[in-house]
Amino acid sequence: MKWKKLGKIFDPLAHELFDAYIGYAQSPQVLIFNDFIRVYFSTRKQSENGKFISHIQYVDMNKQFTKVLNTSRHEVIPVGNLGCYDEHGIFPINILDYDNKIYAYLSGWSRRISVSVETGIGLAMSYDSGKTFQRVGNGPVLSSSLSEPYLVVDGFVKNYDELFHMWYIYGTVWTQKNINDEPERTYKIGHATSNDGIHWKKDLKQIIPDNIDYECQALPTVIKIKDRYHMYFAYRSTFDFRENSNNAYKIGYAYSDDLLNWIRDDDNAGISLSEKGWDSQMMSYPHLFECDEEIYMLYNGNEFGKYGFGIAKLEHND
Repeated sequence: MKWKKLGKIFDPLAHELFDAYIGYAQSPQVLIFNDFIRVYFSTRKQSENGKFISHIQYVDMNKQFTKVLNTSRHEVIPVGNLGCYDEHGIFPINILDYDNKIYAYLSGWSRRISVSVETGIGLAMSYDSGKTFQRVGNGPVLSSSLSEPYLVVDGFVKNYDELFHMWYIYGTVWTQKNINDEPERTYKIGHATSNDGIHWKKDLKQIIPDNIDYECQALPTVIKIKDRYHMYFAYRSTFDFRENSNNAYKIGYAYSDDLLNWIRDDDNAGISLSEKGWDSQMMSYPHLFECDEEIYMLYNGNEFGKYGFGIAKLEHND
């Protein structure tokens, strides 16, 4: 795989839409129209108690990714009701355009006391071409279970051969490096299938092997090229990842020929940190998509997408 970086294409701090927000355009994911591309992402507001709440917004761009045509100036989907899994934010939102329906898989966050958050994956549908979404229900369609007890989130859904596949992450442990530290979470990539996109059966296993000690794996995204499936994802250390760029998010890669068995091959990912600039310390939250017979990857850079997102184009695939 060989990718050509086309640069950063959207900066929320430079756009008037974001007067009400405090930066961040995290986890960009697309809905493709005939003459433009809509990019959804999570941005942040600060609540009265000083905590962040993630909200969904979007920008419409031309297919050359050189111009913003329109922005959402409305609530794409509100955060969840009191006590719901997504009461304190939605991050990310994954869009599936399938069978003349527009699905949105919501990664909902709710706060806890002993640890920072708990999460779940919900479902919403759009009836106005993706401008807004309505929840199918107030609860999640995928959440924690006996063998995946924490933090089910980051759902990415595709339909292959009339079967829905979801790749997601699940927490394995909350831990402290030192006794006075805030607990940090570790999470891995899992897989589930569904006949209807609502009721899911988990494989109940980690499908991508670790490449570093105390590895966290986040936001899997999958695309099929010819007869092979390609997955990109973000990975980092559980500890010291906010200030130490060596432990911050980087892009990982794996491939499969059967959607069951995945071979990790980061050395052939074809994309890495830049020597300087907006994506020199961190690359995270990749999203693969095909448009007009070209394959692209959206991703965030330094500081978890505080300064926006960029794009890369696949140049060559053996």
